[in-house]
Amino acid sequence: MSRERLLAALAEAGREHSDTAVMFHTAVSARMGLGMTEAKTLDLLRRLGPLAAGEIAEHSGLTPASVSGLIDRLERKGFVRRIRDTEDRRRVIVELRQDGVAGFGALFEDVVQGLEGLYAAYTDEQLELILDFLRRSAEVQRAATAGLG
Repeated sequence: MSRERLLAALAEAGREHSDTAVMFHTAVSARMGLGMTEAKTLDLLRRLGPLAAGEIAEHSGLTPASVSGLIDRLERKGFVRRIRDTEDRRRVIVELRQDGVAGFGALFEDVVQGLEGLYAAYTDEQLELILDFLRRSAEVQRAATAGLG
């Protein structure tokens, strides 16, 4: 396949991957009673641990003003709580309420199992290449998101 055709196929596959990921996460978010941004913020907190509002903005690419409203909504729905930083009492940290997110893991079981089967078809070297691509493409998207704010 020529480079031009390969790049076109890669762009098309990337769009399809993005579309299916958005549709899956939209369905999961709806089952959780959340908007997509709210659900993805919970995932940030699950992966990275408690964060200050500015750190949520930094990791998500959202503006600080939108993050403040986002935290308010998540707190009202019982998914997060604000706590004072023990080292800097002026700083507020947002942490997950485990009782609020309990049971959400079951919504991801099918996709996790499917991906585990998919990973088994690749060598470690191929998986390292895929991992590099995913990390670098996420950074491209993060920068593009920040550029929209």
